[in-house]
Amino acid sequence: MSMAKTNRKTDRLSAFHLLAKPTGAACNLGCKYCFFLSKKNLYPHSSFRMSDELLETYIRQYIEAQNISHATIAWQGGEPTLMGLEFFRQSIHYQEKYRRPGMTISNSMQTNGTLLDDDWCRFFRQNNFLIGLSLDGPRELHDAYRVDKAGKPTFDRVMKAARLLRKHKVDFNILTTVHAANMDHPLEVYRFLRDEVKTEFIQFITIVERDNDTGFQEGDNVTDRSVDPEQYGRFLIAIFDDWVKRDVGKVFVQIFDVALAAWTGLPTGICSFSPTCGTAMAMEHNGDMYSCDHFVEPKCLLGNIREMSMAELASSRKQREFGREKLDSLPGCCLKCEVRFVCNGECPKNRLARTPEGQPGLNYLCPGYKEFFRHIDGPMRFMASELKQGRAPANVMNYTKDGQISRTIFKPKRNDPCPCGSGLKYKKCHGRAG
Repeated sequence: MSMAKTNRKTDRLSAFHLLAKPTGAACNLGCKYCFFLSKKNLYPHSSFRMSDELLETYIRQYIEAQNISHATIAWQGGEPTLMGLEFFRQSIHYQEKYRRPGMTISNSMQTNGTLLDDDWCRFFRQNNFLIGLSLDGPRELHDAYRVDKAGKPTFDRVMKAARLLRKHKVDFNILTTVHAANMDHPLEVYRFLRDEVKTEFIQFITIVERDNDTGFQEGDNVTDRSVDPEQYGRFLIAIFDDWVKRDVGKVFVQIFDVALAAWTGLPTGICSFSPTCGTAMAMEHNGDMYSCDHFVEPKCLLGNIREMSMAELASSRKQREFGREKLDSLPGCCLKCEVRFVCNGECPKNRLARTPEGQPGLNYLCPGYKEFFRHIDGPMRFMASELKQGRAPANVMNYTKDGQISRTIFKPKRNDPCPCGSGLKYKKCHGRAG
């Protein structure tokens, strides 16, 4: 997701990520924790369908704005498959129409999967779509919150979608939200996805649901459906300890990949764990662009691509300030934290807690992340070292015992090598304040 570069001559982003929502918040499900369903209230008289004219404008402007050789068109919702197959066939037509010579374009889609059939999956396969399929674990854990508009369970329909995707050899990831119903069952969730769904790519998404009436990122209370911070840390630790003994190089868990990149001294590639953000925006069904998918609310509206080009909106002063605020608002204790080099305060949407000193802006999930990142230090150092030596990180499986390699809970001294692997002293790298 972190694909941004800046053209210094024009002060415009050379590339950025955009989640297009052709149905807005319209969805055929009624998941109890969904933060986006309430966004319908922003467009009270809308049909929640992107027009063909806007589809062409979107594709043309997005391709024009990407000054790189590869661009990714990302579809989300709501539920994007409500638009029907013809809409996406037309999007492929426009992509070919505006694609520059030598440019490659890929597509991704996040879907609940309940509307997929053979025709959809053939289309995905033929056009090399990467699908993110939402599945929260075994039946009881998935159906706790992922229900349709009538309150009926959706597990069987999603599992059918997974089988169809495998049948047609469509590349797909599993997107698993972690919440109050499944947070106490980490190995049950992980082994189910690995052994029964047979997925090789897993992304865990935390449910931190603000308890308010607006649906915006306001207030400091969360609902009972939200994941507990400490338990989320234990959830990740249990899965990591199972993964590091047998699945390295076979199953790819996004947060483990993020951590390995950080320990190797590379960018994490994910805006949540980057020092700044602002290069992953969202576009509603009517062309309104917002600073972030998690901040589709009036104060973060950048403008409409019918009135100002997407490139100008993405590079606007308002958007640059939004991205910089992630770093500028980091509390003092975070600036000095030993795991800042990998965490970076995580996503601003979750910064609703206070530090022990009473300073606002601490991430709600901080206790869990801190324990998790400390726990994995030993194996991560080993895998980072293997990578730097041109060897496979999977070699860690030959040396682990109970998920650990002589684990080090670290707080480097100022003149020690930085744990990120940059080769610099800690005081000159991630040990710098500010």
